[in-house]
Amino acid sequence: MKRSCISILVFFSVVLFLIPEAGAEARTKGGKKMEIRSSAFQNGGMIPAKYTCDGSDVSPPVEWSAAPVGTKSLALISDDPDAPAGTWVHWVVYDIPAETTGLPENVPAGKTLENGGKQGTTDFGKTAYGGPCPPSGTHRYFFKVYALDSMTDLPPGATKNQLLQAMKGHILAEGQLVGKYKRTGR
Repeated sequence: MKRSCISILVFFSVVLFLIPEAGAEARTKGGKKMEIRSSAFQNGGMIPAKYTCDGSDVSPPVEWSAAPVGTKSLALISDDPDAPAGTWVHWVVYDIPAETTGLPENVPAGKTLENGGKQGTTDFGKTAYGGPCPPSGTHRYFFKVYALDSMTDLPPGATKNQLLQAMKGHILAEGQLVGKYKRTGR
């Protein structure tokens, strides 16, 4: 009995280490929350078609509260955990200057932003925002902002998993906004 309890404990420890998003709260140094919002949709509300594959497929405007003291950079990840093949990454932005309080609508594609931030590679294979385009049903899209106590030192084009690894132990605060989308006629 004692041996099987130890085996189970070891298994879950390995799972928490190998799965980047497992135990995210434990990796947050400051434990503080940031507010994140969009003028395009409310938290828990429907994302307008303009920001999806059914519209212009431009990034929505996102704004967040000021980062806590000690913040050296910010990161933003947008993904869809309801995708049939597993979580689908729609946007990765990092090394955003600490004083930044949002990103405008229609952030241009490219590896580097005007403010010096970097865009990572999405599951669409691009260094740009890729809007919701669910094959069926209503999906949830999480926009997560992170205040970090360092720069990531990642080159432009990094993946979400590379960013999560670089952020480990450096998250001072975080916030989350959720939007939903369902394609009409599906």
